[in-house]
Amino acid sequence: MQWFIDLLLSGGGVAHTVILYSLVIALGIFLGNKLKISSVSLGVTWILFVGIAIGDLLKRMNVVENMEVLNFVQDFGLILFVFSIGLQVGPSFFTSLMQGGLKANAIAAGIVALNIVVMLTLYYSCRNIIPAANDLPMLVGTLCGAITNTPGLGAATAALDQINSMNPKIFADGIPAIANGYACAYPLGVVGIILSIILIRIFFKVDFKKEEEHFNKKNGNNDAVKPHLMTIEVFNPAINGKSILQVHNFIGRDFVCSRLLHDGHITVPNRNTLLSTGDRIFVVCASEDAEAITAFIGPETEIDWEIQDVKMVSKKLTVTRSNINGKTLGSLHSSSMFGVNVTRIYRSGIELFASPSVILQVGDILIAVGPEDAVDRFANRIGDSKQALDKPNLLTLFIGIFIGIVFGMIPIAIPGMSVPVKLGLAGGPLIIAIMLGRFGYKIKLVAYTTNSASLMIRDIGLVLFLASVGIKAGGNFVDTVLNGGIHYVWIGFLITFIPLIVMGIFARVKWHMNYFLLSGIISGATTDPPALAFSQTQANNGIPSVGYSTVYPLSMFLRIITAQVLILAFCS
Repeated sequence: MQWFIDLLLSGGGVAHTVILYSLVIALGIFLGNKLKISSVSLGVTWILFVGIAIGDLLKRMNVVENMEVLNFVQDFGLILFVFSIGLQVGPSFFTSLMQGGLKANAIAAGIVALNIVVMLTLYYSCRNIIPAANDLPMLVGTLCGAITNTPGLGAATAALDQINSMNPKIFADGIPAIANGYACAYPLGVVGIILSIILIRIFFKVDFKKEEEHFNKKNGNNDAVKPHLMTIEVFNPAINGKSILQVHNFIGRDFVCSRLLHDGHITVPNRNTLLSTGDRIFVVCASEDAEAITAFIGPETEIDWEIQDVKMVSKKLTVTRSNINGKTLGSLHSSSMFGVNVTRIYRSGIELFASPSVILQVGDILIAVGPEDAVDRFANRIGDSKQALDKPNLLTLFIGIFIGIVFGMIPIAIPGMSVPVKLGLAGGPLIIAIMLGRFGYKIKLVAYTTNSASLMIRDIGLVLFLASVGIKAGGNFVDTVLNGGIHYVWIGFLITFIPLIVMGIFARVKWHMNYFLLSGIISGATTDPPALAFSQTQANNGIPSVGYSTVYPLSMFLRIITAQVLILAFCS
């Protein structure tokens, strides 16, 4: 057994390091899956706590780890983590800001700003009273734990390393172990988020049934976006012999005509197809436009399109060919060349109107209608190969990481700061990944990654980062707690709780924000999955996830950037 003991305790070797990481990560994930309080779990954050415990144990046994290896694994894990997040939120980042999400994102940005205000207020008001509050880097770590944001911790850690590399005299006694502040604040951070959601419900005496009805009336049944499918008989003699394009211009409403029954035969019409009185057409439009369309063209009627002489099908086709990436739907000439009409497009779960000007991306799902052989030919044109999507686009991943790191290392001189600001290993890859996720098609890079592959890259990066930070911080954790670290617990709770209550009350009083939506916004602004799980459980519907997904991209971006800027602005 001596060889096994030597393997475990001989710090610095490759086998020892891999075993150490495997043990920390496996035990942390196991505890995250097993330990829950009212269905709420800290999840993979347990890896950090396990790493701290094992790091403390190794110190007591005088086992010296190879810090260069730990630093490399930590930084590489952080890069993988933030880059995969950027690719994930990139396609919806700008859309979430513009399409009905301005108020929601304003609330999230207000929460981020107030978190910082509360932290700085506690720093300046308590630093002469409580020694622990006089360490600003530790308070930044506490801030990251209070709002349960691990990428922010990574950005702050990278910023500290950057300052230390440029001016070692600033941290002559060693770089502050801000992960300890994070670990102290994290548990009550989760509690504070959930408690604020509960108290807002009690304070405003929220009626769940009325809140759901209000949301569905305002959003779920919004006729401006809800699609309406109908069969219309052409009755208006004024449009006899007119093309579908002419009729479209006459009405001034958007609609797609996917099938035409003329003289007992079914065809797939295009914009130049002429209509005759007595024709029957299958139309897809917005619900609010249905009445105007039927009033101009003719009344709704019933037809079983499935039993007509020419077999027509409707299929979901997936864009998988890389040469389609970045092309407009109109440039494919689906109707004129293939005899197929595209009626709807789904991207990242969002339904888009099939306008000819829509720019297609790999992974888009098209609803195509036409004769089966024509639909099959069109499917071959755009790919529709699920196996092609299963292959990860490693070229985009590593080109993006390369550009992101170079971009993050560009020094930006700001007057009054002794150290130039850099976006660093967190901010640079994050911004480049967001840009690639949204505009990668312009430079012929496919940013699409299957959900499972994206989660795998993200989670591997996260667990490597958490394990590294925990092992490195473990040697000082007990000393931190004994020397005033308990103060980081209540400081973190105030940083969490006050902004959420203030912005929650503002959102309800000023904007009459739906409670379910608001609970999702609070969860998204703190990037906290346990809080989202709690919100969905109490709501018993999917409304909180709408708020969460709307503000998550901007919130994640702000959390990472502000954590880094705070360190560079106040500690350099």
